[in-house]
Amino acid sequence: MTTSSNGTAFVEFDRVQKSYDGETLVVKDLNLSLPQGEFLTMLGPSGSGKTTCLMMLAGFETATHGDIRLDGKSINNIPPHKRGIGMVFQNYALFPHMTVAENLSFPLEVRGMSKSDREAKVKRALDMVQMGDFGGRRPAQLSGGQQQRIALSRALVFEPELVLMDEPLGALDKQLRETLQFEITNLAHELGITTVYVTHDQTEALTMSDRVAVFDDGRIQQLAPPDKLYEEPENSFVAQFIGENNTLLGTVKEIKDGIALVELDGGEVIDAKPINVSQPGERTRVSIRPERVEYNKDRLSPDAHTLKAEVLEFIYMGDIFRTRLRVAGKDDFVVKTRNAPDQRRLKPGETIEIGWLAQDCRALDA
Repeated sequence: MTTSSNGTAFVEFDRVQKSYDGETLVVKDLNLSLPQGEFLTMLGPSGSGKTTCLMMLAGFETATHGDIRLDGKSINNIPPHKRGIGMVFQNYALFPHMTVAENLSFPLEVRGMSKSDREAKVKRALDMVQMGDFGGRRPAQLSGGQQQRIALSRALVFEPELVLMDEPLGALDKQLRETLQFEITNLAHELGITTVYVTHDQTEALTMSDRVAVFDDGRIQQLAPPDKLYEEPENSFVAQFIGENNTLLGTVKEIKDGIALVELDGGEVIDAKPINVSQPGERTRVSIRPERVEYNKDRLSPDAHTLKAEVLEFIYMGDIFRTRLRVAGKDDFVVKTRNAPDQRRLKPGETIEIGWLAQDCRALDA
């Protein structure tokens, strides 16, 4: 699968493979290119190959096959410290015996920079993350969020063109994580830095990235901007992994004029957009997002496809209502509706009619 964006490639993986034992491939034939200044997130479950890709780019792992290029030059045989890449990890990796300023000065010293230049760059990097007054403190005197800001500024202090981040916000609480997501994205775009970010947190990936590469089983399953990934998943894995999703199993009866007629296992027949099904008789997993389903009769489009459903659970969540239904024999069908004055509040046990548009419903691989 070749996955590139418009523009000249700044980072390139060319048919890259990785095996630790000579038999099992943890990364399989990866072709990926990023233009300069892009914020790309590698997202996937544990063991999907995303962190291995990051480590090969950093130089801490070696590709078994293929080529990794930075700005057109192969970096396969260049040691990590000579690649000029900034790194941010979950555990901060700050030197505990050094002050904050010394931690930031260290990568500049290694590069042979003069004392006055080092001081100016350290001050600028600390100001970028609103930590200008903390230069004299040691890491142990800082909170987790402050330590992560320092780790970020240390990665930026020598003004690299590429920054790699491996689950950098994983150890922080929700509110702080959201604040730092916003700060990191803004900073990366402001400075024009190319960023490769690894996470297993979908929300983080969707809110921070220009594009997201969804990994599973050593391959990129889909590479797209966040909205496309959520609205137009290309296979069942992506549909299930990104956001909440309802699935109903069935068999394709016919495909005509860009619409698949699917007979669900419960016997009901619905319309769906055929994504990776191509002929009658194929098994399919139909995917529909909870917020695309409607149960208010006056809001149902005349073109909507309707099904009978039994209410199993109705949960008030403040801004939304979350309803769990029995649909086509399945008990885990979820509908999310906005809390509006005209929105009906349902009662467990009642039978209702739900509907959605065929274009919001995707017939994916079974």
